Amino acid sequence: MSLIASSHFRIVVGLGKSGMSLVRFLARQGVAFAVADTREAPPELATLRRDYPQVEVRCGELDVEFLCRADELYVSPGLALATPALQQAAARGVQLSGDIDLFARHAKAPIVAITGSNAKSTVTTLVGEMAAAAGKRVAVGGNLGQPALDLLDDDVELYVLELSSFQLETTHQLNAEVATVLNVSEDHMDRYSGLPSYHLAKHRIFRGARKVVFNRQDALSRPLIGEGMPCWTFGLNKPDFKAFGLREEGGQKYLAYEFENLMPVGELKVRGAHNQANALAALALGHAVGLPFDAMLASLRQFTGLAHRCQWLRERDGVAWYDDSKATNVGAAIAAIEGLGADIEGQLVLIAGGDGKGADFTALGQPIQRHCRALVLLGRDAARIAAVAGPDVAQVNVASIEEAVQRCAELAQPGDAVLLSPACASLDMFKNYEERGRLFAHAVEGLS
Repeated sequence: MSLIASSHFRIVVGLGKSGMSLVRFLARQGVAFAVADTREAPPELATLRRDYPQVEVRCGELDVEFLCRADELYVSPGLALATPALQQAAARGVQLSGDIDLFARHAKAPIVAITGSNAKSTVTTLVGEMAAAAGKRVAVGGNLGQPALDLLDDDVELYVLELSSFQLETTHQLNAEVATVLNVSEDHMDRYSGLPSYHLAKHRIFRGARKVVFNRQDALSRPLIGEGMPCWTFGLNKPDFKAFGLREEGGQKYLAYEFENLMPVGELKVRGAHNQANALAALALGHAVGLPFDAMLASLRQFTGLAHRCQWLRERDGVAWYDDSKATNVGAAIAAIEGLGADIEGQLVLIAGGDGKGADFTALGQPIQRHCRALVLLGRDAARIAAVAGPDVAQVNVASIEEAVQRCAELAQPGDAVLLSPACASLDMFKNYEERGRLFAHAVEGLS
């Protein structure tokens, strides 16, 4: 009997990591489904054919008639909903959904849901570590690590999910125990019509949320919520009621909740104001789901940061080297430049450039002028960054990451820091931001 004869039929559109997690989940559920992908040879095709030979798969241009045989399409985050074939199917009554929607329908434990233009991986990891330190059976994933559907387990007591705007576009009702948008700045402008549509996608995370956390210093992170919704804020200023922030006492800065100091900022292993904001956001989210402060603070004291996210690599001749290859947008680079620039004795030598994804680089100008001794530029949009940096900062163009490291070693002075924070995607020169970061780290280690 053909699978397509079933009265309830689904199609997984996109056979990458999340698509394959959908395949495994639907197969376990005994649901009739097929798979489609716009690519002739999607990454998980061989695995699908080996493990699920009975599942029909169509590769190449999407066939609208085929898509319309389904009740529901589970669309990969990598495929824009504006794709004409998907729009035509939707117009004919087919529901467009995604793996996070399906996860939310089946998850039995509370969900901590985290999105933002920047820092969501760090905050997600931190909340997961805090929950584990508190003795919770916690599952962490989503856009980070394991796909959400692979995390489903009746033994889990708390889910902590990082979610991208692309995942949220197909999420209709998440019903998180607590949800947050950490910050909003221009990103993926090659996929969105402008900041308002990107902002709307991010804010879908609040649909059905029981509690919310937002960044009181970023108006775009604040949700429209009704009276009585439990709500906490975080920010780098002094906190008041139901707020996490920084307090100063005796010349020392403290992470604080309301009017109580929690721990000295100096006890954090990660540097910079942006990491202090991450710590405060994680504390707010953990507190909202009832994690005890002692476990959360112990996790913060041990946390050394994530790879390629303002990660300290080494010190050489009085110069510290940091890998922030994950800074694939302007907002992330600004956070790193301002956070690290304010935290060192000298100035920054910044490596920037790559594929800007259609972003406006204007906002980079002032942070570069304020904190950077020199700018080392590479990649497709190097000239566009150079144009906003102004004449007072030395500029050098290079053809490779290895050349960038050599030039930075010549330009940096004792007390300075060299920062790879490109403000751009990596795909014009590298396989991904991880490869860019690895090659940078390798070149830095190779300096004599």
